[in-house]
Amino acid sequence: MFKTVSPKLNVTVLEEGILRYWRNHEVFQRTLSERAGGPEYVFYEGPPTANGRPGVHHVLARAFKDIFPRYKIMRGYHVIRRGGWDTHGLPVEIEVEKKLGFTNKQQIEDFGIAKFNELCRESAFTYIQDWERLTERIAFWVDLKTAYVTYTNEYIESVWWILKNFWDKNLIYRGFKVVPYCPRCGTPLSDHEVALGYDEATDPSVYVRLPLVDTPGTSLLVWTTTRWTLPANLAVAAHPEVEYVTVERELAEGGSERLILAEALLTAVFGEEEVRVVERMKGSALRGKRYQPLFTFLPPDRPAHRVVLADFVTIEDGSGLVHIAPAFGAEDMNLAMEEDLPVVLTVTPEGGFVPEVRPWAGMFVKDADPYITTDLDNRGLLLKAGTITHTYPFCWRCSTPLLYYARPTWYIRTSQFRDRLVALNEQINWYPGHIRSGRFGNWLENNVDWALGRERYWGTPLPVWECETCHHEVMVGSVKELSDRAGRDLSGMDMHRPQVDEVILPCPECQGKMQRVPELIDVWFDSGSMPVAQWHYPFENQETFGRQYPADYICEAVDQTRGWFYSLHAISTLLFDRISFKNVICLGLILDKNGQKMSKSRGNIVSPWDVINQHGADAMRWYLYTASPPGQERRFSPELVGEVLSNFTLTLWNTYSFFVTYANLDGWRPPQAEGEVLEYSALDRWLLSALHALVRDVTTAMDSYDVTGATRPVETFVDQLSNWYLRRSRRRFWKTESDADKKAAYATLYEALVTLSKLLAPTMPFMAEELYQNLVRTMNDQAPLSVHLAEWPGFDEAKIEDGLNREMALVMKLASLGHAARNKANRKVRQPLAEAAFAVGSAEEMKVPVKYADLLEDELNVKQVRMLRTTGEAVAFSLNPLPKQLGQKYGGRFPGIRQALLELDASEAARKLLAGEGLEVTAYGQSFQILAEEVEVRMQAREGYAVATDGGYLAALTTELTPDLVLEGLAREFVRRVQDLRKSAGLEIADRIRVRYRASQRLSEAVEAFRDYIMNETLALELIPGDIHEGMAAVTDEFDGEQVSLGLARAAA
Repeated sequence: MFKTVSPKLNVTVLEEGILRYWRNHEVFQRTLSERAGGPEYVFYEGPPTANGRPGVHHVLARAFKDIFPRYKIMRGYHVIRRGGWDTHGLPVEIEVEKKLGFTNKQQIEDFGIAKFNELCRESAFTYIQDWERLTERIAFWVDLKTAYVTYTNEYIESVWWILKNFWDKNLIYRGFKVVPYCPRCGTPLSDHEVALGYDEATDPSVYVRLPLVDTPGTSLLVWTTTRWTLPANLAVAAHPEVEYVTVERELAEGGSERLILAEALLTAVFGEEEVRVVERMKGSALRGKRYQPLFTFLPPDRPAHRVVLADFVTIEDGSGLVHIAPAFGAEDMNLAMEEDLPVVLTVTPEGGFVPEVRPWAGMFVKDADPYITTDLDNRGLLLKAGTITHTYPFCWRCSTPLLYYARPTWYIRTSQFRDRLVALNEQINWYPGHIRSGRFGNWLENNVDWALGRERYWGTPLPVWECETCHHEVMVGSVKELSDRAGRDLSGMDMHRPQVDEVILPCPECQGKMQRVPELIDVWFDSGSMPVAQWHYPFENQETFGRQYPADYICEAVDQTRGWFYSLHAISTLLFDRISFKNVICLGLILDKNGQKMSKSRGNIVSPWDVINQHGADAMRWYLYTASPPGQERRFSPELVGEVLSNFTLTLWNTYSFFVTYANLDGWRPPQAEGEVLEYSALDRWLLSALHALVRDVTTAMDSYDVTGATRPVETFVDQLSNWYLRRSRRRFWKTESDADKKAAYATLYEALVTLSKLLAPTMPFMAEELYQNLVRTMNDQAPLSVHLAEWPGFDEAKIEDGLNREMALVMKLASLGHAARNKANRKVRQPLAEAAFAVGSAEEMKVPVKYADLLEDELNVKQVRMLRTTGEAVAFSLNPLPKQLGQKYGGRFPGIRQALLELDASEAARKLLAGEGLEVTAYGQSFQILAEEVEVRMQAREGYAVATDGGYLAALTTELTPDLVLEGLAREFVRRVQDLRKSAGLEIADRIRVRYRASQRLSEAVEAFRDYIMNETLALELIPGDIHEGMAAVTDEFDGEQVSLGLARAAA
């Protein structure tokens, strides 16, 4: 017998029981040992940082990471599934700074780098137990016992080896460039880091006068949103081909002034104010014009404060003249190099003004903005001020606004490989596919050199040593090389700061002292090195690395296109000229139930544990898979996950519970003999056909990394299994005799449930295991220990009957229309009706309702099914040509076209329009093609019918009730009351009962007229009118104007 299954599902108890089973039987470990020797399927775990608690977005990523390794294991692949931890960088440093109350880098240096880094090492795993607990609870199978850790010496040494490889190819250099810089963290960021932190911001904007030296009373007009850069202004850029004008305007205090700006922006700047154009010129004519400096805090060391020409100047906004501060803009810096302009640094690394900027010395530049505006206004240089809302880059870790700032730092020449990066990307299967040439492809095509250096403390040190005397530089690629150069064994040294900073090397050129440069490397280089560094390659595990590179599959959120995905791709391209991963799924953002981004400030963050404890991990996983395609945003809330439990999980569970209950009652067991012949009904054949088609389609979807294609069809199948196949087959299970028909029904339902257990294994691992253990292992203890060790189901093409599938789909569609018509007539399903008549979309389909009349009669509770001779038999159609659509399209010809439409045969025209077809009419001596959406079809059911339509399909139910139909309806209502009473009395399904009742006259007539039917349906051995005996379960009820008192008791065996 199967293990008894309660119809009441407690998902938490079920899932925790399955977790114990997996632990006790080491099922995850067995997936490794039992598949050893099989083909390798390589999965890379994008390493999370364990110094923060995991959230819903981590469950999303881990659910999607889990699905394909599980599937591939069932396909016979060996999948290592090694975990990893990202332990370096600002996320860890910032947490330690918060605990220590630090706000700047100097406090860290005063505290001591060694002590600070030791706290970082500890902090990196603050929430490791939270991560491990959630990882296990959501059934994300990943090997955390052998997880790679980015702070280990072995990992760092492999990273050094990669860097040395790049160094030897002359791919690493030190440059002085304008870089995005975080003053809070005190370090530059790479372009792909900047891309992670863009957000909308509202900033002030100002129009500023720059008085010309040689033309008194005339000023250049510039516009900027970065007022703090104005003390560093050294030039004004104009576009050589743009038309500029000098305008004269009246001043409020009397007199006038002249301003130079782009003619195209006159209205944008002055609005309705009257200004007079006094001169026009091309931008090229402005070249060399000198103006008075806005500020003189730091006098330039060469000529400046003049107009230069630049093609990057636009007339989309501003004034068409661009304020140039070379230290604070990449284009500005390039222009300064071309024009031999000086570079003036007015800002400290901490983001405050230097002492020379006396009024605001030490003040954070953004805080100084309003004071700068006031100063300009007081000196008569401010024309007007406003605000602009735009996207601005913020630090992706601490949310501080970034400053673009000229600094020396280290770079990797990735731009040299731009074409190769793009070409190799074409070999990668992206899901969604548009990311290959869109978000990721565009990023690669506009590739700039990777800003590698970071001026921080906890991370992989950049292994460059520089001679204090001759400035010769060497890159070290291993601990052995470092030991050899230092002349002592350094194999036991911690490769972090400050220990590595204390290693002094002799200079091979001049024998001077070589000190390590202070920078660390970008933490994204750490994570992008994981294919190599996780195996300590090339120092060991060469064969393992060869088997585990490249990855077959990776998955993270879409923002990683410019984070981990990019660093993996770039490092692999420069190092091996190969792709690092073959298939990648990019996940969209998680939003709250109202479509808002989740954040602490909004108070709309959902704890994953709240959802899991209430609805279970399976329901949460299933919702994340099916809510939307992976790349799209998805709304998330406990209520939305709860809908999965009620609409899908419980539907499947009830079907499973029904099967086990009746199979145990009948002592049914799966057929043992291979060749046992079963007499399948058309309904059985349809279900098996749909099942094998499902296996085919889900397998195809899984092979192409189409998660929604692998899940949503399963949901549809379960709905049809429960609400069509099982509902239409219940009597086959209920009947007492165990004939061939019942055996076929059991075998069909069993095959469907066992196959579903395997199809669901990658996505709903707990439910899949529950079904498998009871349905398979209970019957065969030699079967694989877990569904996750079983083989993926195959499909038999011969069992897929496409014609049968289409026919049954039509029958279900017509049944749905029949129910809709019944609802319109306000007739309960238990009330039999005389007839259902149908119209279908094609002549080929006309035989289907008659062929499956028994199913439709039973489903719709009607005595007869037939085809309508014409739709006009049950409904009167009329056409309403829509004036808005047709009038706009045809203008004055609309009246004639309208009349032509109204003269058509309304029934035939309606049939075409409802099927989405157009109509052809003739008016004004010419032919017009009328679209379906241009004519409204109105219909009125004829007397005695209730009608529902869907396109060219129509169901019409007769609504007249004869006395016999009324009595049968009352008998069915009586049965329902008895069945409800059986349930509330706690009787078993197979228990026989004795029934006593008192009823109103007409209901009593119905009970007598349908006595045999009632007794058979309720398993009653007695059905006697009279007083209810003491001890009986009892109920009194009223319905349809009738009254009844019922009592029942279990009959003696």
